[in-house]
This record gives sequence, structure tokens and C-alpha cells, in this order.
Amino acid sequence: MEGGRVLTHDQALSLLQAAREESTKLGVPMSFAVMDPAGHLLALIRMDGAPWISTDVAQGKAWTAAAYGAPSAAQKAKMEPMPNFATAVTTMTHGRFTPQTGAVPVYSDGRLVGALGGSGGTGQQDEDVCAAAVTASGYTLS
Repeated sequence: MEGGRVLTHDQALSLLQAAREESTKLGVPMSFAVMDPAGHLLALIRMDGAPWISTDVAQGKAWTAAAYGAPSAAQKAKMEPMPNFATAVTTMTHGRFTPQTGAVPVYSDGRLVGALGGSGGTGQQDEDVCAAAVTASGYTLS
């Protein structure tokens, strides 16, 4: 892996391909989004049969993982006792903050270079597929 500050387009596409392969093994069609560390969309895919809303949900989860440099599940756990605050943050970020399980950060040489989010399965399936894709692509989760 190149130790760049952000993922290149080709690297983002490779992450999507790895995620597609993992999702296919699981037998659950999903959508996947790759964000840069600032939460800008780099690449997006919706597999045949994935729910239509899953592209938006995958982007929100990936944005959240990129924003915090941690799995989106961490924000879910943090926000559960504070639903009003979670709603306020979602509103302030124009709907991007999505504190739900299903996205992981992407690190290269200890540096946050992006995030991969998924939607279409259970939250845990989404996160497991994303984590496996990140690892298979030669990146780390922290």
C-alpha cells in the first residue's frame, strides 16, 4: 500500500471489489461507499438486489466512520443513551451522521485514509463484510 494521505480512485474501487466479493460469499446483496477522511464520496456501488435505500445508508455509515476514525458502531453505542443529541448531530450534518453498525475506518501505515460503509444486511453483516474487505485489501482498521 502506498502511504498517501487519502485513497486513490483505484484503491477505492479495489475496496469496493473486495467488499462485493465478501458480500457475495455471504449471499447478501449490499451497497458500499468509500469516503475520504473528510467524508467526501470517492466511490459507490449497489449490488444487484440490494435495497434501493442502501446506497444512502452506506454513505452515512462511511461518513460517520471517517469522521471519527472508528467503526460506526462506536457512535451507535455512544449515542444510544442520548437520542436527542444524536438527532441534533444528524440534523447539523445535513443527515450525514449515521450512528449505526456497518462501516469501518481504513488506515494505511497508521494514518486514516478513508472509510468503507455497507448496507443491505444486518448491521453486523455490513460491518463484518467491510472489515474483511479492508483487511483483504491490505489496510488496517486502526
